[in-house]
Amino acid sequence: MQIYKILSVLLEYPEEELIESLPEIRSILNDSTEIDAAEKVALRKFLDYLVSMPLTELQAYYVRTFDSTPEHSLHLTHHLFGDESDRERGPALIDLGEMFKEYGVTTVTNELPDYLPLLLEFASHLEENEAMVFLSDVNKVLNTLIDNLTKANSPYAAPLSIIESRATLTRLAA
Repeated sequence: MQIYKILSVLLEYPEEELIESLPEIRSILNDSTEIDAAEKVALRKFLDYLVSMPLTELQAYYVRTFDSTPEHSLHLTHHLFGDESDRERGPALIDLGEMFKEYGVTTVTNELPDYLPLLLEFASHLEENEAMVFLSDVNKVLNTLIDNLTKANSPYAAPLSIIESRATLTRLAA
């Protein structure tokens, strides 16, 4: 699903390649029928934010937001277990890695398997309902992360809100 691929790319550390691809992302967004109107508005606003800042400022903000502030971590098991609980976090990371292998996904990153952009990349290869069920497992963590980012007035709360709204089993009934 394109929406998860777009969100995955937008939540990665911003590099020059991302900035160069923003017009293409905007075009895909405009042409997509799987992204609803409210999601398009939120994503356009986020894209506007990305193009409004020099790359070095975006990178510094990203690091301050996600790498230097534990309550904003994009490593989702951190929100469940914290850094101190390797006994609990370790098995969860192993389970995620094993699930990726079962689906034939090999990761070419040095990120842990609970890294949200990696999970979104994985979800982008699933059928819509399957992606919804997969992401629904992390809905509570997404909610906490969005609350933390909203309190910090972070523009990153908007794309995460899109993920959270799609990561609910109530969408299956619609």
